[in-house]
Amino acid sequence: MRIAVHAFDGITMFHLSVPLLVFGEVTRQGLADGWRVQVWTEDGHGVRTVEGLRVDDVNGPDVLEEADLVVFPSWHTDFRPTSDELSRLVARAHQRGARVVGLCLGAFPVVDSGVVGEHTVVTHWAAASSLEDRRASTTVDASSLYLDHGDVLTSAGTASAIDACLHVVRAELGSAAATTVARHLVVAPHREGGQAQYVERPIPGPEKGGQLGPTLDWALANLDADLGVEALAGRAGMSRRNFNRRFLEVTGATPARWVLARRLDRARGLLENTDWSIERVARECGFASTVTFRQNFASAFSTTPTSYRKRFETS
Repeated sequence: MRIAVHAFDGITMFHLSVPLLVFGEVTRQGLADGWRVQVWTEDGHGVRTVEGLRVDDVNGPDVLEEADLVVFPSWHTDFRPTSDELSRLVARAHQRGARVVGLCLGAFPVVDSGVVGEHTVVTHWAAASSLEDRRASTTVDASSLYLDHGDVLTSAGTASAIDACLHVVRAELGSAAATTVARHLVVAPHREGGQAQYVERPIPGPEKGGQLGPTLDWALANLDADLGVEALAGRAGMSRRNFNRRFLEVTGATPARWVLARRLDRARGLLENTDWSIERVARECGFASTVTFRQNFASAFSTTPTSYRKRFETS
């Protein structure tokens, strides 16, 4: 298993270290013979990380000629276009049969190379819209931790790279090997849920809400009240039709979807910062029942309220 990990000037040590650590652990634990991990750069010269450290023991792009796995652990934060030569090298390796992996922002050069085709990809949630604009045929799933199509794998932001690399180990060597690596790294062999539970969702401020501003503020302060369209339109002094149209313009969502998102955001805060029962959290956030709350929470964040609390509670 010959693994080529790309590096560039300004890469973070964490992003670069993840595939080196996970795949290197396979050899250190004696789980497979012949796993060789090499760092390479486009010009074969060393790089300086964003932390100021030099990485000089690198290879040139010729390592792609025999690589089984080509890994882009990150990409430039300005999302600059991939050079034609780099895209050509990746496409040629892919055509030869190499598996191509884009971790976090590393999905950008993978998409630029054209090897994704019609497959759906994932990247850090904050860069999802920029990646979707990259190519007309690109579809981005901003909720998954990673997506594997066999020949191409992409992952969500930062620590999700660990999940994706463990997935590669699992696919190549089986669950027992992946569990062994995860145990030595003291991480979960397989994390529950997706990156949706980490996303911060902005709320329009009063200056953007215009006539709706006071109504939005009232709704946020009274999430346990009746927040149906009729009630909200009446409070805004608008007809239902005009309210729906204006609401969509201001928030980018229908009233029902906006209210549900705000209730779920409030629920996340209560789960993180209080010891209230799940029943009380559901009631305070305006859900008709605990069952409805659990269903909506799991649908939005791919995890249960209880699991979310265990992961994120601050007290």
